[in-house]
Order: sequence, then structure tokens, then C-alpha cells
Amino acid sequence: MKIITVKNLVKTFGHIRAVDDISFDVEEGSIFGFLGPNGAGKTTTINILCTLLAPTSGHASLNGHDCNKESAEVRKSIGIVFQDSSLDKDLTARENLLFHAYLYNVDKSERKKRIGDALSFVDLEDRADDLVRKFSGGMKRRLEVARGLIHRPKVLFLDEPTLGLDPQSRANLWEFITELPRKHAVTIFMTTHYMEEAEACDNIAVIDKGKIIALGSPTDLKKIIGGDIIYIKTDDNKKAMSDIKKVIEADVSEKDGEIYLSSLKGDLCIPVIIREIGERVISVRMQRPTLNDVFLKLTGKEIRDETATPEDNIKEAVRSYRRRH
Repeated sequence: MKIITVKNLVKTFGHIRAVDDISFDVEEGSIFGFLGPNGAGKTTTINILCTLLAPTSGHASLNGHDCNKESAEVRKSIGIVFQDSSLDKDLTARENLLFHAYLYNVDKSERKKRIGDALSFVDLEDRADDLVRKFSGGMKRRLEVARGLIHRPKVLFLDEPTLGLDPQSRANLWEFITELPRKHAVTIFMTTHYMEEAEACDNIAVIDKGKIIALGSPTDLKKIIGGDIIYIKTDDNKKAMSDIKKVIEADVSEKDGEIYLSSLKGDLCIPVIIREIGERVISVRMQRPTLNDVFLKLTGKEIRDETATPEDNIKEAVRSYRRRH
């Protein structure tokens, strides 16, 4: 069953076409990754889905409700974990969750149990009555996930949920996130620039310059590369690239001082290349295609080069909405 449906969605700002006729579906109970370089249109799309922006044309629905015409119903169906912390540091963990329960009109008879269940799920029961200002970054992110679940949303939006966390905290938080669909019957719609996290998504949409340029499972997307990835470093990459093209039919480019190409059978391709450019070779390495390779091939950019900006931050959009209303 489709929990999100986007059809021919367009959003313009003056002469700028931020979202350019995109269409995709998100299956209920799945983890959906939305990836794109800075300014690609992903935050504009998310803001439309979260009812913070109206589309110029096209249609978007969430949980059976029109995101433009039934904004109140859509908001009841979603939770959001912002890129930047939005917890009240002068309240305890329990008080933060209680405040959220009030905002979403959670029935009084349900509040205590839901808060207890949420704290237990993110392993913060022992710190429930501690002020949030005493929490580590990882604990704050886990609490934000717990807060996003209090009103039992159908879809939880996660904007770079592990950004800024140390590796251990990232791993711990990701364990909770991957359990959400099964334990809480919630669909995850997330952005991330960590490709190993994107590997856990059921489906991924890659957006660039306002258009969806690839859509599918991580396995399907990696087939776009067409084989193994070979990296070669030489003492004259320009000359070596020219020579490689004489013996191998492949797209050959240079990235970070290394020659970069893909081949269906990299182990057989490397000896051919070595025979052609042998004495100029400094190093050779081969790896199976990753989502980062897919992203680079499709957009010409590395996802890790992406940096957050006010325009690419859901929290800023919320502030803007509050100012207008």
C-alpha cells in the first residue's frame, strides 16, 4: 500500500524551478531515502509533503490526504526529526515528551504509557527525569526520535538524523531507526549523506536540479554503474587516460588525483590496462560499486560534499511557517 504519492509535482520560485515535474511513491512500512546535492530540490519537496509549502502544480498526498488541501490531517499523520536539535534543554526528557503529547492532543489516559514506551524503545528510561542539557548528542537524537513517535505518526521524516554524531552514537541510533517500521508501524522518509546508511533503505530517489534522475532499491541503483570500479594513480594521469581509452571501452575520468572507470569484469580489465600504461602506474585498486559511486555518476558530485544551508533545513522552514501564521 502506498503511504505517499507524488505526481507531476512542480514548485517554482519566480523563474527558478526548484522541483521540476517529479513523481514517486513510498510504500507503507518502508524506509525511503531521498538523496540529492545541496539545492537539488529535496527540502522543497519535503516541505510540500509536510504542508509547509504549497506546490505550483501537481499533486502530493500522504496517508490518503492531499498535502495542499488537507494540511491539518497530514500534520496529524507525520512526525519530524530536524537536522538541528529542537528539544527544550531546560526540561527533562520526560517533560519534553509530555509537552509534545499536549501539542498533539494525545489522550490523557494514553500519555503516561506512550511516554514510557517511547523512552524504553530508545533506551532512555534511566535518564527520563534528567535535564536534556546534560545529554550527549546521541542521547538527544534518540530522544528526538522518541518524541516524533509519541503521537503515533504514519510517516516519520528524518533530516540527516545522525549528522554530527560520533561513529558509535551513529551506529546505536541507526539500530533504533531500522527497527521503527516493524515495531511502530511507521514509514521512514529520510535524507542522509552517509551512504552506508542509505544502503539500509528499501528504496531511494536521487534528485538533482529539481528532477528525479534515479529511483529504485540500492541493489538496482548500483546496477547503473555497470560493473566493478577501478581506481588508478599514475605519474601522468592525463596521458594514461588517453592510453587507457585505446584499449578499454569505458568512460574514463579523474577524481581526487586518481583515474576512475567502471568495468563489468574489473579483474580481467586491470591486466590489460597495466600492460598498456605499466611503468607509469603508482597504484591500482578495485571495489564493487557503492551508492556513492552511483551518486557521483548520476550527479557529478559526491554526496559527502553537501553542506547544510538555511534553505536546505526543515527547521528553518518551520520557523518561517510560524512567522507567517
